[in-house]
Amino acid sequence: MTRLKALSSPGSVVCLISVLIALNGCGGLGGGSKGPQQLTVTTQSLPSGTLGSAYSQTLSASGGVTPYTWSITAGALPAGLSLAPSTGVISGTPTGTAGTSTFTVKVTDSESPAQTATAQLSITINAAGQNPIKHVVIIFQENRTTDNLFQGLCIPPYGSQSACGTGQNQYDIAQSGKNSLGQTVTLQPACLGINSCGGPLPDVWDMGHAHRDFVLAWDNGKMDGFDEDIIFCPQGGQNCSPANPEYYYVQPSDVQPYLTLAQTYTFADHMFQTNQGPSFPAHQYIIAGTSAYAQQSGYDIAENPSAGNGVYGCIAPPAATVKIINTQTGDESQTVYPCTDHPTLTDLLDAAGLGWKYYTPAPGSIWNGPVVIQHICGPNQKPPNGTECVGTEWTNHIDIQGQNNDILNDIAAGQLAAVSWVIPHEKVSDHSGTNDGSGPSWVAAVVNAIGNSPYWADTAILISWDDWGGWYDHVPPPAFFNAYEMGFRVPLIVVSPYAKPAYVSKNQHDFGSILHFVENTFGLGFVDGDQYADARADDLSDCFNFSQNPLPFKQVKAPLGPGHFLNNTEPPGPPDDD
Repeated sequence: MTRLKALSSPGSVVCLISVLIALNGCGGLGGGSKGPQQLTVTTQSLPSGTLGSAYSQTLSASGGVTPYTWSITAGALPAGLSLAPSTGVISGTPTGTAGTSTFTVKVTDSESPAQTATAQLSITINAAGQNPIKHVVIIFQENRTTDNLFQGLCIPPYGSQSACGTGQNQYDIAQSGKNSLGQTVTLQPACLGINSCGGPLPDVWDMGHAHRDFVLAWDNGKMDGFDEDIIFCPQGGQNCSPANPEYYYVQPSDVQPYLTLAQTYTFADHMFQTNQGPSFPAHQYIIAGTSAYAQQSGYDIAENPSAGNGVYGCIAPPAATVKIINTQTGDESQTVYPCTDHPTLTDLLDAAGLGWKYYTPAPGSIWNGPVVIQHICGPNQKPPNGTECVGTEWTNHIDIQGQNNDILNDIAAGQLAAVSWVIPHEKVSDHSGTNDGSGPSWVAAVVNAIGNSPYWADTAILISWDDWGGWYDHVPPPAFFNAYEMGFRVPLIVVSPYAKPAYVSKNQHDFGSILHFVENTFGLGFVDGDQYADARADDLSDCFNFSQNPLPFKQVKAPLGPGHFLNNTEPPGPPDDD
């Protein structure tokens, strides 16, 4: 390093000053008090966007005096996007048509007088990624609400309290609710099934979930009448339930596979049962968007049937009946034989030449939607004298799979249909008072079978529950469409390589949304014009991003593996008929 020697004379000082001025200019050693640097737009290009997908990019500048103000001085942003003047953020959801928009941005600083700078930029909007889904699997579990089944999303170590609330990406799950006495009841833990699960009560009781019970629990939107429903005990039992049995939740360890799926993929916490009644009509809604007694009749099947000796639909004994409800007045005084005929989603699939399959535990079960539709069942004698479904639709598409093995075997054999409905039997269902707690493992087995197969690349798995089962939930139903629609909240999990990851859908969905998604995916149109729930519901589009990189499959851990179900030879029990 060169050091300056001590100056010993005035002449030396003058000489040094002259040198420094020459080096630094007239501004002196520090350059003096220079003005702000020249204002410049530093953003040189903007990424492309996709029609229908959220877009957000921040413009940047340097120099001048902050804060900056931004504007568009020539051209225009793509439709659906806007520029925030104070932040320089271009955001929105592109609409209209694909193409490139060129525009000039101007930035103005806060100096007086102000500096300005401009830059010409462009944004290309691409067409939305085409829906790559070729297979839809609808798993229709039993009788749970969101507050009852997914409390674990809020409870460490399975979830966290901060994950739950009313925020945009929080799970809307409550830990307490009001009963008919005006008391605040804290929800308590219980086992999922009838077997002991270490600590909490085994769920040996069942609760009423007929239309009457809906009306009582709803209580004109106050959601405080759940404790007024009927309690069912095992045959011969009584006093089997605790106080306020409706205000219990499933302990998280019993439903870990469900929690994993909800946290990994899309969980819809504003999914609602379309109808206000039990399983028999709900299983008709999931194939047709209605439980109409006849096409455009103004009457819906409202309840589970009676006097069928465990066999229902178009092969029920002649004495079997079911209540129907006038969808305008709410009158439920009439009964009919539990066999109907009207259009269904399967008719559209047939017309389009698409394969479909309905896996169900028993031919005449109340958890069997197609057995109620005469043109699908094709009974061997005209109702009410039929004893067996023998129609072509039935023999080609209805799989009486007993132990729920066939869906696993079909996936392994490369025989998955374009659309599959998968219905559990009694023990692998989540139904109160009858299941053995294996339902989450069974669902995980189906998901893992698809995820570990070539089908993962183009499959959407939609997991929902057919009704509320009498359990408490704090979210009131949306505005009623008629005297029998809409119902209480039930969970929905969307599993797919194109499901939005770790996403909480706040959009309103119902069973019609599932049908609408299938219809849009395969270009089918609606089941019966604008008459049924599919035409009124959304299409689950907010749950998917077909432009994202496909999600790799992650094995879902479960207490029971697929071998438990594949090797089980125990005959399935009948579903509930309460």
